[in-house]
Amino acid sequence: MFSDRLIAVDHDRYLLAGNGRSNDFTVIRTSDWINVIPIALDGRLVFIRQFRHGTREVTVEIPGGAIDAKDADPRMAAERELLEETGYMAEKWEYLGFVTPNPAIQDNRCHTFLAAEAFRAADPRFDPYERIEVALFSPEEAARALRNGTVTHGLVLAAFGLYFSAGYRLP
Repeated sequence: MFSDRLIAVDHDRYLLAGNGRSNDFTVIRTSDWINVIPIALDGRLVFIRQFRHGTREVTVEIPGGAIDAKDADPRMAAERELLEETGYMAEKWEYLGFVTPNPAIQDNRCHTFLAAEAFRAADPRFDPYERIEVALFSPEEAARALRNGTVTHGLVLAAFGLYFSAGYRLP
């Protein structure tokens, strides 16, 4: 077993239904996460660029993060992360749904919210280990970034899948 501030890794033994065999499975336990698709008052989408330690590169993403114990619900976490990472707040919020990031080995969900009529309300307040740059993309630039491989984060692409499934469009 292993655990730190982000994850716990457990080994569970399951008896498989139907054949009576048992097997050990590794499970990564972590909190649920949120993603926010913010659309500013002028129609541009609020993206972020940040260095990611896993791939050792700067990625283009949308605001997001873990739901903390102090968050009453996923929406509160979404509002907090949007403000912390970008300095933006939003007038209109819509829950678009959730995905399970990797149900084969993870126990969590990633919830996605649309934050419409977003506006700059403060300076971002990054965590000590974050260095984030806010990037505003026109709808055309956002569509191009999603198509051409600029956006590679699987959960960001899944968030836009929920966005498009809800009937929203980019050019």
